[in-house]
Amino acid sequence: MTSPLLNSLLLLFACVVGRGGAALTMRSLEFHHRFSAPVRRWAEARGRVLPGGWPAPGSTSYVAALAGHDRHRALSAGGAGSGEPPPLTFAEGNATLKVSNLGFLHYALVTVGTPGQTFMVALDTGSDLFWLPCQCDGCTPPATATSGSATFYIPGMSSTSKAVPCNSNACGLQKECSTTSQCPYKMVYISAGTSSSGFLVEDVLYLSSEDAHPQILKAQIMLGCGQTQTGSFLDAAAPNGLFGLGIDEISVPSTLAQKGLTSNSFSMCFGRDGIGRISFGDQGSSDQEETPLDINEQHPTYAITIYGITVGNNPMDLEFSTIFDTGTSFTYLADPAYTYITQSFHAQVQANRHAVDSRIPFEYCYDLSSGEARIPSPDISLRTVSGSLFPVIDPGQVISIQEHEYVYCLAIVKSMKLNIIGQNFMTGLRVVFDRERKILGWKKFNLQVTMLIVQALYPSTHGIRQASHLQRLRITLLRKLGTQLVLPS
Repeated sequence: MTSPLLNSLLLLFACVVGRGGAALTMRSLEFHHRFSAPVRRWAEARGRVLPGGWPAPGSTSYVAALAGHDRHRALSAGGAGSGEPPPLTFAEGNATLKVSNLGFLHYALVTVGTPGQTFMVALDTGSDLFWLPCQCDGCTPPATATSGSATFYIPGMSSTSKAVPCNSNACGLQKECSTTSQCPYKMVYISAGTSSSGFLVEDVLYLSSEDAHPQILKAQIMLGCGQTQTGSFLDAAAPNGLFGLGIDEISVPSTLAQKGLTSNSFSMCFGRDGIGRISFGDQGSSDQEETPLDINEQHPTYAITIYGITVGNNPMDLEFSTIFDTGTSFTYLADPAYTYITQSFHAQVQANRHAVDSRIPFEYCYDLSSGEARIPSPDISLRTVSGSLFPVIDPGQVISIQEHEYVYCLAIVKSMKLNIIGQNFMTGLRVVFDRERKILGWKKFNLQVTMLIVQALYPSTHGIRQASHLQRLRITLLRKLGTQLVLPS
């Protein structure tokens, strides 16, 4: 299948939750912000002097001062000083990026070991273990213009790396320890024939606090030293490792919560332009939509119960369980949910259906005329057991089938049994995986991607560090993708 057009913006951003509400009729008062002309005249008439002078409207210092004030208010409202640790993110920055050339997954830069070594890893809520490719033959995709050459984690090169012994309580494969003193691991994934195996080590992961005074900290975590990868891992997906975000105790979110470094929760934002954000310890907002997680203690996943589906103006009561998995690019549904959504969608679309193409995994695709980016399509929402509606912002995927010819597909794959809400159904939302309260939360959000806003939200030193992260992410992607990805200058 030919990759669709990739129009990625490599800009640092802030994740701003959208607001909404009913209109109210009220008596009016006239408000002025603290740097407005009326306030300035009032202050100067009373001999009040603003330290540093009055910033010019529209200037960087003007926006920075306003945003800095808002940031401190937000921190106060969020419980700063209440004893709760601030959210954490990766020391290299909180940005994530969806890359079509690398399996349509969201990637982030993480730094591990002493001295620190940086890897671009895929983020996966459908598995638990964080693993990196170790120095080995045939454990990563061949070096190509698409995948580039792999970066290897070498335990012996890190002074803080320690092998996990077989007698450790964290070793789940003690029965296979007869030939080695190091604890082995093997992870098998849903994708056919896809696995990773090797041995477990402990090392430090570099994180940064997300508060008014960001600080770098080193967290002792467990990770896999991947010696053998199979399936999709040898076909460009996650060539530099996978960052498991699952519920099991071995995952990094679990480790951070156990050590008291964050709350037992994290959030991910998924922008429509492929830019995202991750924050450990984020429990969302009081006005987000929520539904209980159905946690199977033997095989814990981020599963919820759906009670109904609405496509356009057609609601249908359907009860089924589904897993939220950021490591799955698209959404997989079994019948009857699959047939109901696809046929209801098709019945309400006024576009020419494209002939079935064996190269495309989606059944319902539509021809795009010149200049079209998508087709008018009905809204889709999922009604959860709590009664909250989970909105599907854009269920489609544009695919290039040949030069200057594109189709828009309903990006749902028919599954035999499992129902999986993939990354495409989470686009346009901030999704909160709150393991402490055992709920899944979500809310629509907007990404502000101008460097002016970024400079205003962060102190100067933090802004410099974030800008450095942005440049490193740009360089890493260019090395991985060669000429296949065109980046803005």
